[in-house]
Amino acid sequence: MPSTPPVHHRPRAALAMGPDAAAAVLSPETLAALDAVCARGPHPVVTDFDSPAARAALAEAEVLITGWGCPPVHAGVLAAAPALRAIVHTAGSVRGHVTDACWERGIEVSSAAAANALPVAEYTVAMILLSGKRVLERARDLRAARVRDDWLAVPSDVGNYGRTVGILSASLIGRRVIELLRPYDLRVLLHDPYVSDAEATALGVRPVTLDALFAESDVVSVHTPLLPETTGLVSGELLASMRPDAVLVNTSRGAVVDQHALVGVLSGGHIRAVLDVTDPDPLPPGHPLWDCDNALITPHLAGSQGNELRRLADLAVGEVARWAAGDGFAHPVRRERLAYLA
Repeated sequence: MPSTPPVHHRPRAALAMGPDAAAAVLSPETLAALDAVCARGPHPVVTDFDSPAARAALAEAEVLITGWGCPPVHAGVLAAAPALRAIVHTAGSVRGHVTDACWERGIEVSSAAAANALPVAEYTVAMILLSGKRVLERARDLRAARVRDDWLAVPSDVGNYGRTVGILSASLIGRRVIELLRPYDLRVLLHDPYVSDAEATALGVRPVTLDALFAESDVVSVHTPLLPETTGLVSGELLASMRPDAVLVNTSRGAVVDQHALVGVLSGGHIRAVLDVTDPDPLPPGHPLWDCDNALITPHLAGSQGNELRRLADLAVGEVARWAAGDGFAHPVRRERLAYLA
């Protein structure tokens, strides 16, 4: 676990999340680390805010440590928590439980989104590199033929040297992908209307229009949050404009892509796709995407799983320690930025 600042005050804390999240995230080591920086009291992890145990925990809590499955912290909950001043989330998005009442009360909010961004970015980079070498397709062909292909006869468009990667949105994850791609001999483009040309240059990417991103890239990786204005953003026209055999990687949300159009371009063999998210997610058994051999569909596994959950917990413990020491959050969530976050 990373070092944390010294704690001058151990704030009273309550934990609120679903039982499955609590079992996965709150290991004995994590609970011990929390006990070093806050006073949890005798109350269990609460899964709703209406039980007597929850009301007892809320009555004295200064900081609420939340996770997946935390119910909404609405005005009624806040009325039962007169001392509450901060919410520390052990996962990414706080949209599901941090309500307007929290912001109006002046509650400080932190999220482990930065920690969750890393495995998503790692998955993305792995898929970009694997797709460039056509690893999955060639492994499938080898299993079928049981004869290795002639490596000197491999087409010149196979490989990762000089390939163009397009990043759709310089989100937290998109920026981490850009950072992880730097050691490779790749040309990286970015489309994000909220990023200036100067900032794009500082990131080491070339800013382009949305149309240019899809037309010029060998791989397009989608990292935009799902908002009303981004629903269906990756349209049939954009998909059709992609280079033959280009790859669409989506680890954002399935509805950002026009999935009906995606099925059409995949069925025609025009492009390939790596989809960790779909619409709906998961797909029903009879969905035509299952029949597209040029689509790799993974079960929404890019985000933190297994031992990666410890990274989320470690970040949350560090945030509680910083806040208790009066240093403020290293990973605050700002109300004015909430509309642009996943």
